[in-house]
Amino acid sequence: MKLEGTGIEGLVVDLQPLTQIMENNGFILGGSWDYERVTYDYKVSAPEKNVTYYIRIQGYAVEGDVDRGNAVIQLVTPLLGKHYYPHGVEYGEQEEFPAGLMERATKAVEKLKDAVAQYQNS
Repeated sequence: MKLEGTGIEGLVVDLQPLTQIMENNGFILGGSWDYERVTYDYKVSAPEKNVTYYIRIQGYAVEGDVDRGNAVIQLVTPLLGKHYYPHGVEYGEQEEFPAGLMERATKAVEKLKDAVAQYQNS
């Protein structure tokens, strides 16, 4: 599910400070990066058995290379997903999420937006 209206989508920032901000806030740079894209995930435990939620923030390089560490990243709309053991994470709009989780996820992304915006490229 897309987390619309958080204000983080469209921000443009250098990869190095972006990764530091993300890691300082519990987001982990996923192994799915390539030369042009990055993915940061935040794991949210759930009271349900065998269920874990993830907040995913993705971006793509508007200049430079992610691999070389000199990329300038433009962030896109964050996602909220639900991991079903052992099948994987579903980010579809048909997924149901508790209201408290939605609020928590939105606040977490808005907090990131404030930190990332300080390093935004013009």
